[in-house]
Amino acid sequence: MAKQNWVISLLLAVCLIGTGCAEQTAKEKEAKAAEQQQKIEKEKKLQEKKKLEEEKKREEARKREEARPVYVNIIDPNTKDIVKTFNTKDLGYITNPGNYKAEITKLTRELARGTQSTPGYDKRMILDKLDENGQVIKGTPQTILDEEELAEKILLVSEKGGDVELPLFVTASGYQLEDAAHLDEVVVASYTTYFNSGVVGRTKNIELSAQAINNVILGTKDYFSFNTTVGPSDAEHGYQKAAEINYGKLVEGYGGGICQTSSTLYNAIDQLAVTYVEKHHHSLKVGYVPKGRDATVSYGGKDFRFQNTFGVPIMLKAIVSKGSLTVEVRTAKAYQSLVKKPI
Repeated sequence: MAKQNWVISLLLAVCLIGTGCAEQTAKEKEAKAAEQQQKIEKEKKLQEKKKLEEEKKREEARKREEARPVYVNIIDPNTKDIVKTFNTKDLGYITNPGNYKAEITKLTRELARGTQSTPGYDKRMILDKLDENGQVIKGTPQTILDEEELAEKILLVSEKGGDVELPLFVTASGYQLEDAAHLDEVVVASYTTYFNSGVVGRTKNIELSAQAINNVILGTKDYFSFNTTVGPSDAEHGYQKAAEINYGKLVEGYGGGICQTSSTLYNAIDQLAVTYVEKHHHSLKVGYVPKGRDATVSYGGKDFRFQNTFGVPIMLKAIVSKGSLTVEVRTAKAYQSLVKKPI
């Protein structure tokens, strides 16, 4: 009996020891799980902190990039000089793209056409002419700055910056130098107007303006500008005061009478297949040409411009006699049959 009790006690002790071990193992597992969770939370916080730091660095880098100037240099292709430098970001390339494009359009227009204080790159052709000895006096070719192409080039480099050359297109006069000596051979059109040679100032002005257009050569497709060819009609250039029409009134002004030269030229050139670029009538009727057949001009204002679409190169002759002005359009005999007439 005693032996049986001993065995039972032993078994009971073993059970109690096993239960204690089981409880201890469960607590250890809970502790390990809690420790593992703490590690996970800590790692999560570290990752979040790292992410925030990286975002902060990226934001700082973005701000530095936005603050970094990006320069565009506009280069004159002939001199290789920088004619304009600007920071694209100052003009709103990033912050206001619409305004940036508007600023570029304004810039290209000013470079082409100039401002009140700075001349532009666009230049009208100054036509060649013959001197008294039959030698060619060279003018200058037409120069056009392509504003649209320049704007496109600027936009292409606006993000990173760079150099852009001005797209200048130069057009020389459309005639061969060897033709010059023959362009006065035949008259293909002419017109004569009359004036009172006793009016000294007006006569002088007609003579000076006629001299300016005399022997001017217009190659095929060349453009003629009266104001560019004649220049300022002021006292400095020898012009005198005479009656002229100004805003519907007859007043005294330097250069009065040059409109008779431009109108005589118009009536001569109109006999050919001309293309007009600019032409204006006086605000009052004039007496030297029929109604509606005048062409008024004013240096710095209204101009008389046309393009030679006659099909051949020609030369202008302006002949002043006592009380008359004749403008002739001449060309070489070899070209006479090719001259285009109005349809």
